[in-house]
Amino acid sequence: MAAAYGLALELQRAGGADLDAAYDRLRCTRPTAANLSRALARVRTADSPLAEAEAIEREEELASHAMARHGADYLAGARTILTHCNTGALAAPGRGTALGVIAELHARGDLAQVIATESRPLLQGARLTTYELSRLGIPYELVVDAAAAGLIRWGEVDAVVVGCDRVAASGDVANKVGTYGLALAAHAAQIPFVVVGPTSTIDDNCASGADIVLEQRGADEVWSAAGTPLTLPDTPCRNPAFDVTPAELVTALVTEQGVRTRA
Repeated sequence: MAAAYGLALELQRAGGADLDAAYDRLRCTRPTAANLSRALARVRTADSPLAEAEAIEREEELASHAMARHGADYLAGARTILTHCNTGALAAPGRGTALGVIAELHARGDLAQVIATESRPLLQGARLTTYELSRLGIPYELVVDAAAAGLIRWGEVDAVVVGCDRVAASGDVANKVGTYGLALAAHAAQIPFVVVGPTSTIDDNCASGADIVLEQRGADEVWSAAGTPLTLPDTPCRNPAFDVTPAELVTALVTEQGVRTRA
């Protein structure tokens, strides 16, 4: 949505003189995200770019509310939810994706607690998800990423609910790095691993997770946290921002159209 508005404003400002450069710059900011590139393509070819960006915003907000309802219906009875990264109103239109489902469960009185991972290295869970949960009045605990699998193993989690950046035609899902490990833990514990995302994240032109481009970010994010050094400055680092969870580990995919479960 932000990219759509950004391109529309650039078209107004420059009259399309630097359209290709603006389009490429915005598209390359998040190569893993399917709906970002799709929104840019819609705005780029629209008769009224700003009106198209506004239409995208309305569609995504409606999708958010529908996903919240569908996901809460599917997860009725789940008392403790574990979630990863940030998927609320700070990350997506409307109520967000996975956090929108969590908020709806809380509103229905079904939810006892949320366990949020800190989501290293950028700490979206610690910085953003905790803020949103607190603002919504939802009870929560924050855990380090490495603690999550153990909590799942010992029966302290009823379901894992996450968002997504791209879903391949096979059902493989790209999401914040660390998601795959949570899916493995949920599978071992035989609890639901639920992915929530609008249909704009589904890429039918991408056959499987092997075809998804995973964003690689700078080593400085691993070297430090909030400006505090964590290791030697010349330590070699690898920093993939996303990983891929195979479709067979996804119990259910929740979109605005409903819930698709693993056959």
